Amino acid sequence: RDREHLTWILPVSGNTREESHCERFQYFCRGTVADMTRDPVDVYDDAAVNAWIQDDPDPVTRAELTELLSAARSHGEQAQAARRALSDAFSGTLAFGTAGLRGRLGGGPNRMNRVVVIRAAAGLSAYLKDRLGEGFSVVIGYDARHNSEQFARDTAAVVTGAGGRAILFESHCPTPVLAFALRRLEADAGVMVTASHNPPQDNGYKVYLGGRAVTDSGQGAQIVPPYDRQIAAAIDAVGPVSSVPRPQSGWETVDPQIREEYIERAAQAARMTAPAPVKIVLTAMHGVGGATCREVLARVGFTDVVEVTEQFEPDPDFPTVAFPNPEEPGALDLALDKARRVEADLVIANDPDADRCSAAIPDEDAPGGWRQLTGDEVGALLGEQAAELAAFAGNGVLACSVVSSRLLRRIAQSHGLGFRRTLTGFKWISREPGLVFGYEEALGYCVDPAAVRDKDGISASVRLAVLTSVLKQQGRTLQDLLDRLAREHGLHATSPLSMRVEDLEIITSTMERLRSGGAPAKLAGSPITKTVDLLDGISDGNGGTLPPTNGLVWVTASDDRVVVRPSGTEPKLKCYCEVILPTNDTPVAQVRKAAAERLEAIKADLRGILGIAA
Repeated sequence: RDREHLTWILPVSGNTREESHCERFQYFCRGTVADMTRDPVDVYDDAAVNAWIQDDPDPVTRAELTELLSAARSHGEQAQAARRALSDAFSGTLAFGTAGLRGRLGGGPNRMNRVVVIRAAAGLSAYLKDRLGEGFSVVIGYDARHNSEQFARDTAAVVTGAGGRAILFESHCPTPVLAFALRRLEADAGVMVTASHNPPQDNGYKVYLGGRAVTDSGQGAQIVPPYDRQIAAAIDAVGPVSSVPRPQSGWETVDPQIREEYIERAAQAARMTAPAPVKIVLTAMHGVGGATCREVLARVGFTDVVEVTEQFEPDPDFPTVAFPNPEEPGALDLALDKARRVEADLVIANDPDADRCSAAIPDEDAPGGWRQLTGDEVGALLGEQAAELAAFAGNGVLACSVVSSRLLRRIAQSHGLGFRRTLTGFKWISREPGLVFGYEEALGYCVDPAAVRDKDGISASVRLAVLTSVLKQQGRTLQDLLDRLAREHGLHATSPLSMRVEDLEIITSTMERLRSGGAPAKLAGSPITKTVDLLDGISDGNGGTLPPTNGLVWVTASDDRVVVRPSGTEPKLKCYCEVILPTNDTPVAQVRKAAAERLEAIKADLRGILGIAA
């Protein structure tokens, strides 16, 4: 009947088909009738706000809510704005799921704040204590965003107060370093306080399970069902924050040697030192990975590294970019300008928590003489490199998400390796048994799953630098390798199209419309011959079926493919477009141009269908 009722259905269901139906029902459910009929400007009450203020240990958010409540009781535009802000902050609870928590900083249950974090830490601790007993261990890391250190310290205090062993990084660290520490220390869980590449007003809370909590191939990976629902239920059972024990001391700090071990492991994962000198421009995007990435590159022999100084030191306000995401237009402008000036061979960009890696290469046909590689192109390059290394052992699995290019399957098959398709997110990719390389098109790459069961932008950067160096020694480039893969497997060209919204209801209604007769009949002139609703599941490429997720797949007679799904971390509806063209005897550059034109035609059709302005 409503979301609360469904919360009790899903965890106890043991039937896959029944769970699929529940997922469908949950997706179409909008909430209670009362929620739908209330004035959206007044979805809160004074008593709830006052109760929150009384329980909030943070003087900043207490003052913020107190001022809003006072303003809301007045008249005029200021009162309207205050009521809207309170309605948004108290219209629901920031949901804990497989991505943990992520949202805008501020007071109220629908925001990232100390109350929400303390409750999350208390729920996680209760879950671990119930499963493992006293002495469970949690390693905790954090980035340089606003409030990250405070949230991490609150988590350490809560874990300690619950009878657990909390191990806190003494300063900010990249996400892959936290993921490495989780496995290295054999901790039962890991928490990383970060909002990755989200805007500066956001923060987040990633949860990993390892040690005794998970003992299969998912040990050390981010949580997936049913763990997310079980932890969420424990969070829901937490009482007032004032009742949660939070001692002022008692936790440990992570030995600095752990960072050193990560750096050494990432250097070893490169599998060789640089055979030819390469000039690299490196940007940390105002995040926490710059120094670590630079050190790993140096140990592999890359000493000619030019930093983008304006973006190299951590800055939670991200002053030089609109969005601190290497995927966003303009994010690499400073790096590309520097690359032109110093005549670099390669541009490497990590996102703020350094779990993603983007790259750009010289290209005389591109505007400004440089071209940013797509996530799928980097995935193909690193996938070919990993496949060649794994082929010596004669086994291994390559994996990518359902929205990533189909090229990786062909690369795996050509080397006699296994291939798996997963749901979006490294919580799925990194737990594949036998994995030697995994990626998703959103700039995430896992090149050393034995050490880091998550995407790792630092080790991926080093692998890419080594590949550039090897090719340079042979008189070739990364572009030459991409051309070779196109000749062997067909040219796979991909391009995203996103619709960013203020109101998430627009995404929900658009997906409903596409499911109920609003889908296109053809794209770029080619009829759609296959439609897959990901809520019904899809093959994993190995005889199994992936769990249901919200998305649609369209395949045309020309073998073009579009996947449409809501973003899991941002208010976006995302379309992942791919065309595959044979090269035959045609120059690859000419085929690449034809593929780009076809992608633009597909995106033009999608804009019309989705109502996106050109």
